[in-house]
Amino acid sequence: MTQTLPPASDTEVRVRKVAGNIGAEILGVDAAAPLSDETIAQVRQALLRHKVIFLRGQALDYDHLVQFGARFGELTLGHPLYGGPEGQPLLREMDSRGEGTRANHWHTDFSYMADPPAFAFLHNVVCPPVGGDTIWANTATAYDELPEGLRTLADGLRAIHSNDSDFTEATYDGDVRTRFLSNPFSSEHPVVRVHPETGERALMLGGFIRSLVGYSPAAGRDLVRVLLEYATRPEYTVRWKWQVGDLVIWDNRSTLHYAIRDYGDQHRRGERVTVAGSTTVGIDGRPGVELQGVNTEGFRNGGSVGM
Repeated sequence: MTQTLPPASDTEVRVRKVAGNIGAEILGVDAAAPLSDETIAQVRQALLRHKVIFLRGQALDYDHLVQFGARFGELTLGHPLYGGPEGQPLLREMDSRGEGTRANHWHTDFSYMADPPAFAFLHNVVCPPVGGDTIWANTATAYDELPEGLRTLADGLRAIHSNDSDFTEATYDGDVRTRFLSNPFSSEHPVVRVHPETGERALMLGGFIRSLVGYSPAAGRDLVRVLLEYATRPEYTVRWKWQVGDLVIWDNRSTLHYAIRDYGDQHRRGERVTVAGSTTVGIDGRPGVELQGVNTEGFRNGGSVGM
């Protein structure tokens, strides 16, 4: 349901870093309130600079989350396979009592698609008393600080990302895994992508990588493992301890993330919307290529709500 909002107003946006190379808390912004274009521009700039931003104490229902996320671009369906809950097609429920929500594996969201989402907005609804933190890694800084020889090698690599991957093996069980793989997706991406807004170069890695183009399976895994080890060094990461009402926004084009599964059978639930992204591009100008996918166009254009 679309709500009629009062006129937008300016808000004093305050930014407080929470780690040395990634992450900042945004203060003074109510994501459920009408916000001016200038305020949204300041939040977006903080997001591009710090890669992941944190807003505490946000009271957001589905409509508020959709309206705020849509200020940053066109929204996608909640998931290319599952869609979203009835009446909430743009939502992805991240519920520990649901299916396929562990995500305790380093990954870039939906990297098996030719144009993975640009931004993700995850609002915490139920929080376990202990555990359930999430870690993000800055893959732009990691790229900049690679040893020169390894950076040169990475510049020329292309990877095949697939939903039939280590991430799937680690995340899904039984019938859920069968369902997830019933609609196969795969895309070829540069291992080093150029950010379409900032021009930064960032490593594009994660558990959806199935192979490296031109390398044997064993050699490809070894190279990916070495690059991932650099990308996820503690110096390039931030770890967030969730509270109910937290809204976390990350740039999916220059980060990896890992949801720590250390909360046993305690309930953990978040609600996420994602902003559509563009096709990846390597430093040589070659774009990513969709190799296999069914109904991906519906996912990309699932949201009628945009900027």
